[in-house]
Amino acid sequence: MLEFRVLGPVGLWSDEVEAPLGGCKQRTILAALLLADGWVVSDSDLGGVLWERRPPATYQAQIYTYASRLRGHFHGGATITRCGRGYRIERGGARFDLDEFYKLAKEGHALMRAERIGDAASRFRAALDLWSGPTLTGVTDALVDNERSRIEMARMEVLESRIDADLQLGRHRQLIGELTQLVGAHPLRETFRAKLMIALHRGDRQAEAFETFHAGCGLLREQLGVDPGPTLRSAHQAILADDFAPALSGRADLVAGPTG
Repeated sequence: MLEFRVLGPVGLWSDEVEAPLGGCKQRTILAALLLADGWVVSDSDLGGVLWERRPPATYQAQIYTYASRLRGHFHGGATITRCGRGYRIERGGARFDLDEFYKLAKEGHALMRAERIGDAASRFRAALDLWSGPTLTGVTDALVDNERSRIEMARMEVLESRIDADLQLGRHRQLIGELTQLVGAHPLRETFRAKLMIALHRGDRQAEAFETFHAGCGLLREQLGVDPGPTLRSAHQAILADDFAPALSGRADLVAGPTG
């Protein structure tokens, strides 16, 4: 069975054996076609991501060669078709890790709405486990610039949803270490800081919860010149009132898969 991967190093696997795709450009074409979700990607767009928007005179012939080499690894499980002045990939029954991620995330949000929190946490965790490194590793900088941020944003939203589910399941003590690392890595992301405050408070570490809030307020004012937003304020009020329902509202509908 074929499997396409972009949630880490871009690659193609057949019966659990990785195909030797060669260099960066062949992987870039594969990723660009996969991310188009069945739509045609024009020669000019492919040339732009392959050669940093300065394709050589022979770029169409080179793209044709890369596409032909990719076809040789598909073994009938998927197809790359020439459509006018572009190419389209049809995955057939092949697996695609990004599609699986969006499917698991959608299921997780539906389970959260149904108040099946444990099952939702499992779905979110399975979605996050699909990552094997930074998204789109091994492709050109141009494709990374175009595509990585939206995929990584979706990952962050699912991570926040998984933490919400774990907090509702009473796993606050286990979350403190993870959330402390996340706040250190993303000090201006209020959602992680708010969840750390809640986990600390529930773990009988109220003083640290308030210190975390005031440190965040200071950073926001110093670096961005703004006051804390509703997420951080809501967590602060939840601690004061000992009522966490508003601060732990789910993030359903935030992660949207491909629309094509």
